[in-house]
Amino acid sequence: MMSSSSILGICSPLHYSYAKEFGRLPFTNTYPVNKQNSSSTRFRLWRASSTTPRFGVHDILAFSNDGGIVRQSFGGTVHQACAVVRTAADGISGADGFFDSDDEHDLDCPTRGFSSIPEAIDDIRQGKFVIVVDDEDRENEGDLIMAASLVTPEAMAFVVRHGTGIVCVSMKEEALERLQLPLMVTQKENEEKLSTAFTVSVDAKKGTTTGVSAKDRTKTVLALASPNSKPEDFNRPGHIFPLKYREGGVLKRAGHTEASVDLAMLAGLAPVAILCEVVDDDGSMARLPKLQEFAKKENLKIISIADLIRYRRKRDKLVERASVARLPLKWGSVHAYCYRSVLDGMEHIAMVKGDIGDGQDILVRVHSECLTGDIFGSARCDCGNQLALAMEMIEKEGRGVLVYLRGHEGRGIGLGHKLRAYNLQDDGRDTVEANEELGLPVDSREYGIGAQILHDLGVRTMRLLTNNPAKYIGLKGYGLSVVGRVPLLTPITRENQRYLETKRIKMGHIYGSSSNGGLVAPVESSDNDEQPQTS
Repeated sequence: MMSSSSILGICSPLHYSYAKEFGRLPFTNTYPVNKQNSSSTRFRLWRASSTTPRFGVHDILAFSNDGGIVRQSFGGTVHQACAVVRTAADGISGADGFFDSDDEHDLDCPTRGFSSIPEAIDDIRQGKFVIVVDDEDRENEGDLIMAASLVTPEAMAFVVRHGTGIVCVSMKEEALERLQLPLMVTQKENEEKLSTAFTVSVDAKKGTTTGVSAKDRTKTVLALASPNSKPEDFNRPGHIFPLKYREGGVLKRAGHTEASVDLAMLAGLAPVAILCEVVDDDGSMARLPKLQEFAKKENLKIISIADLIRYRRKRDKLVERASVARLPLKWGSVHAYCYRSVLDGMEHIAMVKGDIGDGQDILVRVHSECLTGDIFGSARCDCGNQLALAMEMIEKEGRGVLVYLRGHEGRGIGLGHKLRAYNLQDDGRDTVEANEELGLPVDSREYGIGAQILHDLGVRTMRLLTNNPAKYIGLKGYGLSVVGRVPLLTPITRENQRYLETKRIKMGHIYGSSSNGGLVAPVESSDNDEQPQTS
């Protein structure tokens, strides 16, 4: 077995070539093991993807002494491979098992192999194309994107030559209403995989013939981008497909429609953009390696929607402080701050104990809403116990912050889906398998709003109360620094033991202070018997 100190991660053999070329694994196709930072002995944790095969042969990748990447095949499930790697890495020093590189959390630092968002914005402003790549959990494809107000016949010919030929124009709802362009089907009737909001297709009436030539399509796009156009300026149907942009952009929906308009607005141009999927020479959809080659050949910038989301989250104000009041709780008195999301109006609350002063070394808990656990004391999870324990620890500390994030029910899938997942768990699936069988993400929570709340309260460095590495990672990059982790050792019951074991084995949760903390079995004498988690 290769040295654990050189382990890069685990992926399917399909992604070995990507890792070899770019010195890292595709972010969404890598299971949660460690990646060595070449400048130190610290490690980076990668996120799991539900799309990577769970069975079969996987590769354990590692850095060789000369800086190259070597691999060793591993049979069986990827989760078994992860367990092997974690066991090998147990002796490595780090922040209680949370290994990371500070560069990973720089929200302006592009994913390796991609251009930066400012570079892409500059090219959009100059009327150039940019390739935008989405996540493998979505379409796993790249679109040629350009500001619609700057399109030319030459640019249109380029996009038709290298794309699918289906040229779309993303627009805001008010522009579509002004031009009386209704959705092709209602939202309820929309059966497209990602619910892309197509309107009726159009051609410009004036100055066009068949509407299909590059010149004709350019006239149609420019007419759509013009604030002076009227409904009667278009024939319906046509050869250009307008798409309805969702307000909030990629912060609300991580799609190419939203990314294209966001880029146009960030470039200071009209919020209208053209987009078309890039295809390979054989007509198949171009995936990342081919997109990288194409971008290099055509001297185009290539960015990821994930990087655009990070860029916007750093610059856009996501919450506003609504109110504050003193609140006596059973643990002690706190000041309760209500924050309202500017994206969806969701209200979140922060409990602040004592004087957090200069914002340094603050004990912090960012807690995800769990109605069944927090309010009704469900024994299926440890959420309610974690909430109570965190408040007790903050009270004992004398100062600290607990941020309660709403909209995180069931790790982001919602209450109804969570109850459906419970039924599947009763039939033998674990919490990960149940979500996957329902076609839902294992964990879709996002912590940017929590980070902005903490920053607004004045927190700058924190000791984080968590067992979840994704939460640790999600809070970095907003002017916040996590200087330590404090585990939450709550009771184990027969009802939640399998759930906690699944979180440890499949989701990388860490119980206790070691990097591979284990769980002990509960006492079996009665339904109420329980005992604490130990490492």
